[in-house]
Amino acid sequence: MKENMKKLDSKENQPTSQLIDKRIAELGDWRGETLSKIRKLIKEADPDVVEEWKWRGVPVWSHEGIICTGESYKAVVKLTFAKGAALKDPAKLFNSSLEGNTRRAIDIHEGEKIDANAFKGLIVAAIALNTSGKKGKTKASEAGAPKFSSALN
Repeated sequence: MKENMKKLDSKENQPTSQLIDKRIAELGDWRGETLSKIRKLIKEADPDVVEEWKWRGVPVWSHEGIICTGESYKAVVKLTFAKGAALKDPAKLFNSSLEGNTRRAIDIHEGEKIDANAFKGLIVAAIALNTSGKKGKTKASEAGAPKFSSALN
């Protein structure tokens, strides 16, 4: 995350973390709360995660490549994993973009909860895949989700 502190968005000349904070505050409803909780879980799973601001306002979390994006729509917060199709998902969190060859997404609707342990496991597996240099499944991604103790409530 130390790299993130220095990274500035060229348009708004603000640190990326502040742009994401601003987006969460602007949403001001369950979507902002959900995005904030997801962001916290990502940082817990990977304290060295790099936050980026891409595609005209999409929060992106990276570690030697994109882990996932956090898009917000009227009825859903969508977390798209760049290489999700290569990750084991024993908890069946992926519920969107299932037909693609590369990406997978998790759509969270108002009132829905996500298994925090399984989500962190996907983050760790995505990082393992990014750092392995391989395009296919890695032993880390096939191993399943590591056990974590926090929950998204």
